[in-house]
Amino acid sequence: MRDFLKSTRFKILLGFLAFLVGIMIYAVTKGGYSVSGASFINTITKPFRSASNGISMKMEGTVDKLSNADKYYEENQQLKKQIGELNAQLTEYDAIKAEVEELRKFVSIKEEHEDYMLSQPCGVLGYVTNDPFKSFTIDKGSADGILVNCPVVTAEGLVGITVEVSEHVSTVRTILSPDLSVAAMASSSSADQGIIEGNVLSSESGQTKLIHVPKKNKLKRGDLMITTGTSGLFPKDYPIGTILDIGIDSNGLSVCADIQPCVDVTRLTSVIVITDFSGKKEEDKDED
Repeated sequence: MRDFLKSTRFKILLGFLAFLVGIMIYAVTKGGYSVSGASFINTITKPFRSASNGISMKMEGTVDKLSNADKYYEENQQLKKQIGELNAQLTEYDAIKAEVEELRKFVSIKEEHEDYMLSQPCGVLGYVTNDPFKSFTIDKGSADGILVNCPVVTAEGLVGITVEVSEHVSTVRTILSPDLSVAAMASSSSADQGIIEGNVLSSESGQTKLIHVPKKNKLKRGDLMITTGTSGLFPKDYPIGTILDIGIDSNGLSVCADIQPCVDVTRLTSVIVITDFSGKKEEDKDED
């Protein structure tokens, strides 16, 4: 102990303490006030009292959390429930908004084609598993006036045709499928006609094919192909898609073309079914 009192470390510690006491005395007497015993003690203990107050406040907060844990948990659950209800209402609102928007698009079409009988907007339930041609099911069926071989469309263009119908669900075959053939003509010239029919290679890129076009034609890239309506499965003049490229068919006897559908059938959320129209053929067929 005697060695420690004589050591350099003790002298440094003593000097540091003297420095702190000097700072405190200076702070108290700076305004010209005398240093009483009480004020001196208050000055020295102020940092400790501040720290003590901070610790006390933290302890109070911790005790409050522990003692009211059940209350806070219940409030949290109620808030979660309210958020869930609001999210459900928002989802329902978005669905109604999309339905109204889809109906709005069809107003102009209905005005131009008064003979069309349209279903309510049909929600897409899902795509048929492992079908490269993107067949899908919708949430409307015979109870909604839908039959087999009704055209399925959006405001932008032709999607396909119904092939299986139950009371509340229908299956739709798309224009990407080779099992659906649609007679088509250029919107600029009814003389330039062919058959739109899908195949595996075209469907991989969301496209379909125009085939059996006579070599003598005036078709060009960008031309819009529409339905001819000649056989009664599809109404006349409904948009199908635009020409991307033109070439010679593998048989060398006719022209073919790659078609980009007006509707991306791989990303549908809702469609409308045309249940009746002028010139509709009563006999069920899958070819126009």
